[in-house]
Order: sequence, then C-alpha cells, then structure tokens
Amino acid sequence: WLLHLTGPRVHALNASRYRQLGLDDATLARGHALLVDALRGGTQLTRSELAAVLAEGGIAMDGPRLAHLLMHAELEAVVCSGGRRGKQFTYALFDERVPQGMGYDRDEALAELARRYFTSHGPATAHDFAWWSGLTVADARHGAALAGSALMEIAIDDKAYWSTATTAAVGVGEPAVHLLPVYDEYLGSYSDYSPIFDAALNDQLEPVSDTLMGNILVVDGRVIGGWKRTVKTREISITIDPLVLLGAAEHAGIEAAAVRFGVFMALPVTVTTKR
Repeated sequence: WLLHLTGPRVHALNASRYRQLGLDDATLARGHALLVDALRGGTQLTRSELAAVLAEGGIAMDGPRLAHLLMHAELEAVVCSGGRRGKQFTYALFDERVPQGMGYDRDEALAELARRYFTSHGPATAHDFAWWSGLTVADARHGAALAGSALMEIAIDDKAYWSTATTAAVGVGEPAVHLLPVYDEYLGSYSDYSPIFDAALNDQLEPVSDTLMGNILVVDGRVIGGWKRTVKTREISITIDPLVLLGAAEHAGIEAAAVRFGVFMALPVTVTTKR
C-alpha cells in the first residue's frame, strides 16, 4: 500500500529523467518482463547479473539506465531486495518474497501513513510530512485530517503542527543526551529542522555544517554538536565536538550515553571533548 500511495509521485518526479535516458513505457515494460523471467521461481540475482540479463534482452544498460530501470521496477512492485550473497546485495521478485499487504484505498493509505508519521515524528508540519514521504503538501494535509482523532493539531509560532493525541508531557530532570548516527531520522525527517537546533546555532548553521554532516549530539531534544567514533581492537574512542558551552550535567549525560554505546558494542569507551 505504501508503494501504491507514494510510487506515482516518485514516477512523476523522475519523468524527465526517464525520458533523458530513453526509458519510455515500452522499454520499461520489456525490462520488467525480462526481470520477471530471470527471477521467477525464487531466483535471486545481483545488480550486475540483472544488467547482463537486460543487455542480452536488447536493453542497453550504459550509465545510470540500470539504476533507473530497477527503481521503476521496485516502485511498480515487480522486484524487491533479495538476500545477501556474501557481501553482494541481490534482487528477487516482489510477489514471491513479500506477503500480501493491507488492501487500503488511497484515502485509507493517506490516513494510515499520516498517523504513523506524526505519531513517530510529531510535532511536525504538513510540509515536514510532505518532505519525508514525497507526497504533495495538499495530500499531507488531507492525510492528517483523515487520521481524525488519532492526531491533534496545535499552533506553535503561528504554524500548524500535528502530533499524536496521546503525547505526554516530558518532565524536567537530568539532561537527556543521545549520540545519534549519521542520517538519523531525527535530522532527516523535516523540511524545516531549525526548531530542533539549539537557538545559539540558528544563525550560524552554515559555518558549522561540517560538524553536523556526520553523527549528531542531541541534548534535551536540541542538536548541539557532532561526534565521531574510532573502533579499535580493545576499545572505542569517541570525540565530542560541541558547538555550544557544555555544563557538568551535559558532560555527565554524554559519558552515560557513551557507556551505553560501549555496552552495545561490547567494548570499553573513552570520551574526549574538543571544547
């Protein structure tokens, strides 16, 4: 149901690129048929193996044509990820690997995706939801409205935000410190992520962007810097690069977060702070 809901929008965004690459409807349909024939019966093939299949079938796979043809096939629920073959990824037939999904119509799918997004990412705006999902802003607003009582709308700084209707207030206590990885949802799920940055950084994000391009340091919901790790044979070395002044409580929280990471990795951790 997710592919049926979001796939057409991705196709629309890719349309000009399909044309540039000579991937018209007839070529794409022939490519899909070749993929089905090659993968039928539980066969799982690597990308290079599928490129050879398509080339033998008369579809040239030079440049980025293979990536876009496979993307199209994935969006159309023809192929999906298969199992690993050593270090290589494979593709499999979608219908042979993926169980039958929910039979949502479009409005039901919009409501379900909106409920899931705003429950896990709220408070967030319709623009945030559109950015994350690839849907239009109009669809994002419509989905939030369709979710009904599962979500609540609130106004913050004259902007409309949605969140789960069961969100509980967070009590004041020790700083909540998180050492989050690169590409974490917390930094990649919003069209405007300035609200999650410490106010002291809002006017200087560009100069410090290198620090924030990797792993991020979050204290009480605010991004305040970055961190790096070096995994050695017998220990892990973590370097903290804060962009604001840290107090004793923040330092203690960072140490505790580093210890949790060390427990997960089953190695002792040492922490160094640049400032």
